[in-house]
Amino acid sequence: MYIFLTVLATIFIAEMGDKTQLLLVAMAGKYKIPHILTGTWLATAVLNLLAVGLGAALGSYLDMRLIKVAAALAFFWFAYSALGGDDDAEGEKEVKSKFGPIIGIFLSFFIGELGDKTQLSAITLAATYTNHRISNACYVFFGCTLGLILADLIGLIAGVVLKSKIPAGILNKLSFLIFAFFGVSSLRTALGLILGENTPVAAALLVVLTAVFVLLCAAKIIKGRRVDRQGIE
Repeated sequence: MYIFLTVLATIFIAEMGDKTQLLLVAMAGKYKIPHILTGTWLATAVLNLLAVGLGAALGSYLDMRLIKVAAALAFFWFAYSALGGDDDAEGEKEVKSKFGPIIGIFLSFFIGELGDKTQLSAITLAATYTNHRISNACYVFFGCTLGLILADLIGLIAGVVLKSKIPAGILNKLSFLIFAFFGVSSLRTALGLILGENTPVAAALLVVLTAVFVLLCAAKIIKGRRVDRQGIE
């Protein structure tokens, strides 16, 4: 149950403010709700089967130290990416299909989510938690699927009720904090496995690497503000 709840919370946070969540806001004004639910839920199931299968395979062959390092890097990257507030939904085109709205919605959602941070999170979580156990893989799959569905339902409800986008800036900040926390936590575990838990070297390296991450984030924020000022001028 711990694995299920951890995965659910992580994927839910990862999807908040994501481009596929915003895509559902746009879909709500074009398609019937049953068609949207059917298409997106089918895409979610297929995507998570692929992600968990790949993650479980990696978890069978990779050393746990490598997995934790990869997880830390992934979460730090997700946190760093969340700072930009870039509207990834811009320029996305809806996929048309002669087979009906459900297939069109399925393809739109599948393509939009493929290789996205939520799927990469699912791969990382599967590699971390499966440990050669089918039951753990099932927990990860259902946690990923339910987390994605719940987050995207918010986008769908927002599209139906408000007919406007969810404030992405606030969600991006929340995503940054959550991913940064998971990044530091994974890095601490990785350093503990490599250098020994509670050792001065591991603690010092954790502080240094975290400080480097903070400086990179600060530089990105400053750069973004300069660009905004130049745009205003």
